[in-house]
Amino acid sequence: MGRKIILKTLAGIGAAALLFIIIGLIQDSNSGQDMSEQSFQQEIQRVISFETPDSLYFAGERVPMENFDTRESLDRELNTNAYFHSSTMLLIKRSHRYFPVIEQILKEYNIPDDFKYLAVAESSLANTISPVGATGFWQFMKSTANEYGLEINDEIDERYHLEKSTEAACRYFLKSYEKYGNWTMVAASYNRGSKGVDNLIDIQEQDNYYDLLLPEETSRYLFRILAFKTIFSNPEAYGFEIPEEHLYPPLEYITVSIDTTVSSFAEFAADYGTNYKILKALNPWLRQPYLNISSGESYQIKVPVDGARTNAYE
Repeated sequence: MGRKIILKTLAGIGAAALLFIIIGLIQDSNSGQDMSEQSFQQEIQRVISFETPDSLYFAGERVPMENFDTRESLDRELNTNAYFHSSTMLLIKRSHRYFPVIEQILKEYNIPDDFKYLAVAESSLANTISPVGATGFWQFMKSTANEYGLEINDEIDERYHLEKSTEAACRYFLKSYEKYGNWTMVAASYNRGSKGVDNLIDIQEQDNYYDLLLPEETSRYLFRILAFKTIFSNPEAYGFEIPEEHLYPPLEYITVSIDTTVSSFAEFAADYGTNYKILKALNPWLRQPYLNISSGESYQIKVPVDGARTNAYE
């Protein structure tokens, strides 16, 4: 009898212990699930809809932000580029190197400063070539480049020359402004071409960019430029925190005038204490490892100053 009581007691204690263990496991499981859900929630990226400006100007001309299509077009480009993190961050870094050059030339030609953002929209501030052959920072086609004074042959392509191609772009802008009388249409014509824009004006009987039904690329073009202007003007407001020392600094160089044939730019570079790679980086418009120069001609070649390659970030 006593033995049965002891066995029953032990069985009861065992059952109670097992129950406590099961309850503990359930609680631990729920706690772990709660922690897992909490961690998951913390890891979700916060996606913010950025505020669309109520007032905005391009080249001193008011953007009609009260129009729903204008506001929504800008909203599209603003959010697209603000969330294209790697690309937009690189563009901001590059602008620190190239904008000073472009800004100075725009100023010399009395072109509004906002036109520097066209180069961002056109080429991402790089010497790129489009599928149809448009080349350089300003994406000139060969025929247009020749029309505006750029030299192009087997050895030279000045569409890759930042200063000269920017000057050619300014000449285009001035000629286009004489035709349209406002800078917004100048920008549109740069993308679409004067003939393309004129055809749309004739068909629709409208000459205001914001009132024209345009092909998608041209309809987005100005709003991409405005988005870059807005983001570049206040990058922190759009999530870009870039320390000053991370921006790409302008490269230091001196200019050498040459009026005789250069048979080897590798040797030429060595004579100036640099190498072929850096010489071509400073002069991408030189398309061959040599340059034949006729009598009476001369060219300006950039060569780095002492330590320019290694001291740029100091």
